[in-house]
Amino acid sequence: MECLDSELLRTFIAVTKAGSVTDGAAQIHRSQSATSLQIKRLETIIGRPIFERHGRGVVLTEAGRYLLPIADEVIARLDGALRDLSQQAVRGKLRLGIPDDHGRAKLAQIIATFTRAHPQVELEVTCALSPEFPGALEKGRLDMAVYEVEHPAQGEELLVEDPTCWVASDHTDFSVVDPLPVALFDHACWWRDAAIASLQARGRPYRVVYSSQSVPGVIAAVEAGVAIGLVGQSSIKPGLSRVSAAFGFDPTPTSKLVLATGNLHNPDLLMAMKSAIRSALN
Repeated sequence: MECLDSELLRTFIAVTKAGSVTDGAAQIHRSQSATSLQIKRLETIIGRPIFERHGRGVVLTEAGRYLLPIADEVIARLDGALRDLSQQAVRGKLRLGIPDDHGRAKLAQIIATFTRAHPQVELEVTCALSPEFPGALEKGRLDMAVYEVEHPAQGEELLVEDPTCWVASDHTDFSVVDPLPVALFDHACWWRDAAIASLQARGRPYRVVYSSQSVPGVIAAVEAGVAIGLVGQSSIKPGLSRVSAAFGFDPTPTSKLVLATGNLHNPDLLMAMKSAIRSALN
């Protein structure tokens, strides 16, 4: 016989309280697709549907109404046990840097999960641009940071690789536009350098029509059809496509998301956060 997993019950409670899968997913910092899969998994284990779909929302079935008070009690008791036993838990303060320009939803999930598992840790989070973090670690302003680089340095643990590519809106044809309008990052970083090097190697005129400090900003310009932009492959959304070979671009670098630590002398705390980050990103 299969067992009911507490994470499935947490998802069930969140969707029930929110009244929809989308809003429930936002509360637990998961994607809508991941939340739907968890609900389907719970229904498979039970052997009965727990929700009826109503337009854009959901309502409980008879089985769902039966399960809800049990789920509430189980989760409350588990959380209470964690609080009672937390005198043995990891303690301390951790100053964490997370990038404003990559994987915000995933990293928010990491923070929420870590905070629930380690309530005695004082977590101070800085959300900023990736290029700022190595210097902040070196100067002791951060204890740990996740950020993007082109080439990992010594002491930087590789988490995720994401090929970069030029993208354009599906509704705009720039193949014969001269000079080519582009959207770039407006701060000194390897992303901007890589984009300019790619444009110069192409050997044809271009003009910067839009600048932004973040990936969402560059994508907004591309979606609006005012320019093409260099982004990570994982950032390509519906309505955007890689530009064709007709543009004449050479392959562009792969972005590496890395994890690095500063001078915090609390190995238990560092290992706990590293484990949470690796689990979510791998």
